[in-house]
Amino acid sequence: MDSSLIQSIALKKDGGYGRFMSVRLAILSRGPRLYSTRRLVEEAEKHDCYVEVLDPMRLSITVANDEPKILNAGWPVEVDAVIPRIGFSITHHGVALIRQFERLGIYVANSSDGISQSRDKLHATQLLTKNRIPVPTTCYVRTWQDVERALNQVGGMPIVIKVTEGTQGSGVFLVHSEDKARELTYKLLSEGHHVLVQEYIEESHGRDVRVLVVGGKVVAAMRRISRGNEFRSNYHLNGIVEKIELPKEYATIATRAARLLGLDIAGVDLLESNRGPLVLEVNSSPGLEGIEAASGVNVAGAIIENCIANQGFSTINLDQLLRSRPGHGVVSVSISRHPILNGKQIGDVFTDIDEQFVFAVAREGMHIWKPRRTFTLRRGDEIVCYGEIDKIHRQLGPWLAHSVEEDKFSPSTMEFSSDFL
Repeated sequence: MDSSLIQSIALKKDGGYGRFMSVRLAILSRGPRLYSTRRLVEEAEKHDCYVEVLDPMRLSITVANDEPKILNAGWPVEVDAVIPRIGFSITHHGVALIRQFERLGIYVANSSDGISQSRDKLHATQLLTKNRIPVPTTCYVRTWQDVERALNQVGGMPIVIKVTEGTQGSGVFLVHSEDKARELTYKLLSEGHHVLVQEYIEESHGRDVRVLVVGGKVVAAMRRISRGNEFRSNYHLNGIVEKIELPKEYATIATRAARLLGLDIAGVDLLESNRGPLVLEVNSSPGLEGIEAASGVNVAGAIIENCIANQGFSTINLDQLLRSRPGHGVVSVSISRHPILNGKQIGDVFTDIDEQFVFAVAREGMHIWKPRRTFTLRRGDEIVCYGEIDKIHRQLGPWLAHSVEEDKFSPSTMEFSSDFL
């Protein structure tokens, strides 16, 4: 490993002010000659960063309570920020590396959870819909016999069949007949894939919008259009790209999707449907060539500037942190599942709240922390609480038990989504 990455200190004048240490930046990539990697290195050097491209498969991990390490050819990797460009085939190893960087308190542009979630299309879709981000109707099928039921759910033929683990258009098929759908599903399942059946958006055939989000902001956008009979519009599949003026609604959905999945750098693919933008996929290692060419925006420069601004800050799994205290945890209650709470004020529901009891109301994609006692709950809200699990149960349990009795639900519907030690 280049010792300059570890030890070098650069001197730079900044409006007459003194000196500062240059950011030591590592790019995790197996393709140092790829356009995206080369552009990131180029922009990092322009910003006076010490940058090195590290092959993730040549890095090893030492897990220990006192001195966790990441080694490159036996030497410890010491950096301030990391940009992961992890290929799908090495996702497991790449995510393990990123978790170790996070454990070391190093800023990583895309979190380990974010990459894992974005690589699993079913999980990503579930997270997005839970937070009211529009997506095409999607069904998870486990046998070829499920295809007929899935067809009814997604609106009939034609349909899109895809595997949950594919990226960049791989493992995605447009199918026009039920027999072909069964045959393809059987083949994919027999090969060990997890299969999704998805609604086909006819008005968006062969085209989509790619939005590049960096640090929670849209930095560039383009429309991708397929050629010939190909319905996938990916740039590397010879698709055409063009610059667009991104509508505000598209920008809002793209930034929310990236944030929910824990990605500081994301390529969000949106379908232009008759009912508005639909999130098709969120890519954690978006290519830069097509979007820089189409938009004329220096996307690589924006990524480097975001890393410089965030170096020194690391991602933490808040859920794990909150569960680290014995007897404490996080629970959520859906008002839709328990309509007896609909129309009730917070003061009616929580009668005994101390300083260690923290809660919020999730409403329409936003969280309202510590709402006033006169705040009125309504259908679609979700109460999220942190504190002693027993105390939370004592506060909310009677309401939920009454709700179950009123609606003649089974006891299994009285759900506390809790994780605690």
